[in-house]
Amino acid sequence: MTPFSDKDKHKFYNLSREARLARLMEEFAFSNADAAALSGEAGLSPEQAEHMIENVIGTFSLPLGIARNFRVNGRDVPVPMAVEEPSIVAGASFMAKLARNTGGFFAHTTPPEMIGQVQILDLADPHSARIKLLAEKDSLLADAAEVDTVLMKLGGGPRDLQVRLIPDSPIGPFLVVHLIYNVVDAMGANAVNTAVEKLAPRIERITGGRVLLRILSNLADRRLARARVTIHADDLAFSEFTGADVRDGIFEAWALAVADPYRAATHNKGIMNGIDPILIATGNDWRAVEAGAHAYAARNGTYSSLTTWGQDSDGDLVGTLEMPLAVGTVGGATRVHPAAQASLRLMGIDSASELAEVIVSVGLAQNLAALRALATEGIQRGHMSLHARQVAAAAGAKPEDIDRLAEKMVRDGEIRVDYARTILEEWSQ
Repeated sequence: MTPFSDKDKHKFYNLSREARLARLMEEFAFSNADAAALSGEAGLSPEQAEHMIENVIGTFSLPLGIARNFRVNGRDVPVPMAVEEPSIVAGASFMAKLARNTGGFFAHTTPPEMIGQVQILDLADPHSARIKLLAEKDSLLADAAEVDTVLMKLGGGPRDLQVRLIPDSPIGPFLVVHLIYNVVDAMGANAVNTAVEKLAPRIERITGGRVLLRILSNLADRRLARARVTIHADDLAFSEFTGADVRDGIFEAWALAVADPYRAATHNKGIMNGIDPILIATGNDWRAVEAGAHAYAARNGTYSSLTTWGQDSDGDLVGTLEMPLAVGTVGGATRVHPAAQASLRLMGIDSASELAEVIVSVGLAQNLAALRALATEGIQRGHMSLHARQVAAAAGAKPEDIDRLAEKMVRDGEIRVDYARTILEEWSQ
């Protein structure tokens, strides 16, 4: 069966959980072992968790769903998303479906260069110390290259060394060295932190100062991921809304996020609704990516939208997303967690850059889903219909009654646990 063939592809969500997994195995030919890991039957064990963090008492699960319809750089990709919030997987999947009519998402990344910072204090003359460090730049880079010979063999390693003067701070002026380090397919924290630790004693000898912090920066603005998408205006039409109405409403909703940090915070959170679940599913550091994304959104002095939306000469909707995206496909939790490994194999990911391209595309799709809902029928209608299923389950409904109960609560406009329990009591009489 060809991935995303016309045969029932739109009915994937109607299949049973077991049938969905079987469909994925048929479409993308992944192994029984990976299927078991993704289903939770052979996921992270307490014994494996014991080696990941301290004081382990067990494991904690999230729903793992598959966003459908994504085509990224001409390749069909099933996207695993670990998330608890209703409507995220459905919203991203629907936007991806619309995008397929114009070729899907097109994404690329810059080289995987991370920044390690070294703070230098107690300098008699910071300007002179800066010049001394720059004079030793080549030899310092050579020292940093000795830290990880494996990365060097793979084409990574130190790329540049910059020295910044912080002229004014609560403790006065000081210097910060930036070590630019290509981490290839790793997220990079361990390699970069080890490298700046190694350089610290020599930096002290060169400058006569005192090194304090030696740490990776999560503002990975040299490691950017970019995605763009075009949506035919006619494909945006639904119900009483014309395609032009929806397109223009998206522009107007986006404009508020550009101009107002209060809206931008929620707007960008919607982008991360699509990004964080993939980071979690693949064992990546979602907190680091969140920090970098929000810092990047404020890079011009005012917190603003990470996305842009406009229209082309044909009147079609065009969107872009650019953001730091430091992800890895080797090391860390990705190496330990069976479901993280299976998720990467399911997507057919061979490199960190490929993973970043998929992730940034899903972030753009999720932003579009939110803007479309906000600009038309409101965010609650679609969200609450899915949320009603959670409420029904929380009220104690049997599996066979959950959908029926959710539908009634939506019809009645009363999506509450106490109301759900009242209905269940009436049905039981």
